Amino acid sequence: MNSYLFKRITVLIPVLIGMTLIVFSIIHAIPGDPAETILGQKATEQSKEALRQQLGLDQPWLQQYFNYMGDLLQGDLGTSIRTKTPIAEEIVPYLAATLELTAASMLFATFVGVNAGIISAWKQNSWFDYMAMIIALIGVSMPIFWLGLMEQLLFALKLHWLPSIGRMDQRDPVESITNLYVIDTMLAGRWDQLWTVIKHLILPSIALGTIPMAIIARMTRSSMLEVMSSDYIRTAKAKGMSQFLVVYKHALKNSLIPVLTVVGLQTGSLLGGAVLTETIFAWPGVGRYIYEAISSRDYPVIQSGILIIAFIFVLINLLVDLLYAAVDPRINYNKG
Repeated sequence: MNSYLFKRITVLIPVLIGMTLIVFSIIHAIPGDPAETILGQKATEQSKEALRQQLGLDQPWLQQYFNYMGDLLQGDLGTSIRTKTPIAEEIVPYLAATLELTAASMLFATFVGVNAGIISAWKQNSWFDYMAMIIALIGVSMPIFWLGLMEQLLFALKLHWLPSIGRMDQRDPVESITNLYVIDTMLAGRWDQLWTVIKHLILPSIALGTIPMAIIARMTRSSMLEVMSSDYIRTAKAKGMSQFLVVYKHALKNSLIPVLTVVGLQTGSLLGGAVLTETIFAWPGVGRYIYEAISSRDYPVIQSGILIIAFIFVLINLLVDLLYAAVDPRINYNKG
């Protein structure tokens, strides 16, 4: 396992370097002049040129890239052009908000999707199977922004069950330690605020997790049907083992490899694809942070935000690969 982990980390290094090169190239191909965006169209050419020199934008592209990589290797993500604040400090609460929302969304998607897929395979061609797959098809096809607005209309405006925006009741805030409000409220022993934070999470996490839930349900059903037709499953049934144990103890574990792959990919996609959800629910996440930076041509923020998401995505895929061995003992990374 250690040798495999070392090989994977070694492979990740050129992948991340290539990612920095691609992101840097695309960002600098965006039309518009950051100096003019910051100073305004009425600014003089002298002031614009002075700002370009200050930001290093007057240097050749390759020199700018090497300067950026040199700072990055020292842990310096740069400084925001808009706020003049170090990005490493500024992005932390935004990233924590997105991680919390992504975790809640994937918890919902995985729990509902896996169990729906299992029961659909267990009760193949039953009314539940047909209904679950119809709902999964609708879930994949449903626009996130429409679902989010309908949730707000029904549960927030009509029924007044759940809050429609934000992460916490700002009238009675809890001191932020980790910027993960669920953990912060637990550390502070504020169980009333913990319930408030969870209520703020419910609507955006369902809106964001609906598409992954549908994909996970379909993949789980497909994988379970394949495993359920195996000889060892028929043998377990012939021994008199209960259907529940056959499904959840034997079939589920051996059908999890493709499901884990989908869960890993969907988790990574949610990290970078939550802009609509964060906008609708006024969720101060990294998606909105990058979107606002794009509007103002804040190159350092855009580059750093995308690279952090890419880095987390790569780590999630590495974790999924390592989980394969835990789920399926036949996989041995020490061989070869």
